[in-house]
Amino acid sequence: MPSKWFDLTGACAVVTGGSKGLGRVIAGALARAGADVALVSRTRAELEPAAAELRTHGHRALAVPADVTDEDSIQTMVQNVINQFGQIDILVNNAGVGETRAVVDMDAAHWDHVMKVNLRGPVLCCKHVGPHMISRRRGKVINVGSVMAARVARYMSPYCASKAAIVQFTRTLALEWMRHNIQVNALCPGYFLTDMNAEFFRSERGKQFIAALPIGRLGESHELEGAAVFLASEATSYVTGTTLYVDGGHSLA
Repeated sequence: MPSKWFDLTGACAVVTGGSKGLGRVIAGALARAGADVALVSRTRAELEPAAAELRTHGHRALAVPADVTDEDSIQTMVQNVINQFGQIDILVNNAGVGETRAVVDMDAAHWDHVMKVNLRGPVLCCKHVGPHMISRRRGKVINVGSVMAARVARYMSPYCASKAAIVQFTRTLALEWMRHNIQVNALCPGYFLTDMNAEFFRSERGKQFIAALPIGRLGESHELEGAAVFLASEATSYVTGTTLYVDGGHSLA
């Protein structure tokens, strides 16, 4: 039945950067579709309320503090989730950072930090979740990119470069893992209203920015949720190496 295509009952998901922003939106969507979810970020104080909210949907939710830039931390996180859930069926690499800075004003440490979180983190998470998925011959990996993988913005070179790289990493990993029945895809959101950017978008400059978008508005969280569940579900058993833009057509402009 088609309704079963998007049913995640019995699946266990890991969502990095899952305590706030779009990571929390994605985690909530997976939980409502039936998945047990492990939320990962550096700060337990932010994780616990988010995990408690997910439990209201009747499924298990774990708060797992970890630093995605630290390989030992990732190894420990993966083992903790497997110990608690018994399996990892879905990996959502969502943790990311970005800020505006001109290249001539940027020190190497800033560039390295963005690349560590946005690119090294997903690579290491895949490295350590991968053997578990390969041994079970099943899995879904969703690497969260950005419309900035295809577009550019002034003073955002590290962010844009990292998101373009994650798309190519996704394509390469999809080719490596397709023989293991693991689907690897990239989800690239455009501009969505979150707690982190709400103040900017309420400002006059932010309103001008919104008006200049091709669709003339920001995305709403529910408009990302369906795409995340789609990529995590059996509906995409024959979809791998794909980049799904959820950006109101911004990547076309």
